[in-house]
Amino acid sequence: MRTRLGNKIIILDFGSQYTQLIARKIREIGVNAKIYPYHIAQNVITGENPNGIILSGSPKSVNDAEIITPSFNVFELGVPILGICYGMQFTAKFFEGKVINDNRRREYGRTNLRLFAHSPLFAGMEDNKIVWMSHGDSIKVMPTGFELIGKSKTCSVAAIVHKKKQIYGVQFHPEVNHTEEGNILLKNFAVNICKCRTDWTTANFIKTNIDAIRKQVGTDKVICALSGGVDSTVLAVLLHKAIGDQLLCFHVDSGLMRTDESKTIYKLFKENFDMHIEVINGQEEFFKALKGVSDPEKKRKIIGKTFINLFEKEAVKRADCKWLAQGTLYPDVIESVSVNGPSQTIKSHHNVGGLPKKMKLKVLEPFRELFKDEVRSIGRELGVPEWFIKRHPFPGPGLGIRVLGAVSSEKVAVLQKADDILLDELHKYNLYDAIWQAFAVLLPVQSVGVMGDERTYDYTCAIRAVDAVDGMTAEFHRIPYDVLDAISTRICNEVRGINRVVYDITSKPPGTIEWE
Repeated sequence: MRTRLGNKIIILDFGSQYTQLIARKIREIGVNAKIYPYHIAQNVITGENPNGIILSGSPKSVNDAEIITPSFNVFELGVPILGICYGMQFTAKFFEGKVINDNRRREYGRTNLRLFAHSPLFAGMEDNKIVWMSHGDSIKVMPTGFELIGKSKTCSVAAIVHKKKQIYGVQFHPEVNHTEEGNILLKNFAVNICKCRTDWTTANFIKTNIDAIRKQVGTDKVICALSGGVDSTVLAVLLHKAIGDQLLCFHVDSGLMRTDESKTIYKLFKENFDMHIEVINGQEEFFKALKGVSDPEKKRKIIGKTFINLFEKEAVKRADCKWLAQGTLYPDVIESVSVNGPSQTIKSHHNVGGLPKKMKLKVLEPFRELFKDEVRSIGRELGVPEWFIKRHPFPGPGLGIRVLGAVSSEKVAVLQKADDILLDELHKYNLYDAIWQAFAVLLPVQSVGVMGDERTYDYTCAIRAVDAVDGMTAEFHRIPYDVLDAISTRICNEVRGINRVVYDITSKPPGTIEWE
């Protein structure tokens, strides 16, 4: 066994939607975690000198004709291995076990895990706890050299361990919040089994990335796109700390922002960080490009392309400007494109799916593998005001994806007023900070109403409020009826063009947080 010096966990990504959740949970423990695609070369992994390796889940099957497999034998690296879902099935097949697809053994959702043998992987965990399953394949014949340490009601092989080596496998997903004590399992693996130190902090992330940004950018100028959201704001502060006056901050007033958004952003940066911001008025370009377009994917890509076009026009004026910095987060990426493995595309994010293929600017995305709550922690460390840190997430495409169907300046104005009322009432009832994200949506649905004894035929406004930790999953928030009543009454009374308010009680999954 070689000496371990890297003090990190490497995750090989086979394409699971939950892969980054594994890294996030490991980092919460205080251990550095890094993701690589499953097909990465062996020298890259050995160069990282990891303390342990986690094999992720996957939408694929180990019984597919073209099985996705690492480019080298990970089991010969001499470090502990933990296979999760597909990772466990791959491990079983490698060691001559049998994996089958049996409709009777499929599990999706919560189930109870029964522990059948003492294992350091389960140290401190209680028997019969709820775990989150998401699999069609199951192990039918145990792999050579392994023993059973856990099973569920319909899954006879839910956890395994090699009898002589530190190779573990679990059929469930310990990284998701639905799994009780999943954090204990991951800590057992990373700290107790892999002997990692728990010294990964936001302060260390900031220091490491400041050094990395300086090395990557050199003497080039960087344009930072300020949308008004927490992500791009924290990014701008981090970049300014790293490269100072090499940073050029631009805020595009797309006409798709919240009321007075541009003024709020400008004031924040001038008063708190003494950073120069240039505001570009792009309302005409955006509404012209979006005219008559109702398809959500097309709208997102048009908005992304229009943003880039405006920034490139500014970059042309500055020959030394080579980079475009964006506050892209992992949930944006994983829903938009296959990041490291064969994950499924759910929707395009304007930072990810809207970039032109021949863009002249190189993209700088330091937060690409982080979640919203991690960025907020970094923002606090950098001195971003708490009132801003606590702002609800706001999508880069803005109200362009909250006005369903074709977008116009008139519809955006209606939605701005409705959204202002919603947030004002949530503040009034002290609910804003208790909700992860809340917003109004203008539906392309008109219905008959009556106001002042007169018939109306106006639009419907949907209210969306969700509780989440990272945005990968979310539950709808139970806003009290009296608050919903106050919101609905004010919107219908004060916003001309809306005569009906509905409340969205869909969680994620099956729905996404945004409607488009």
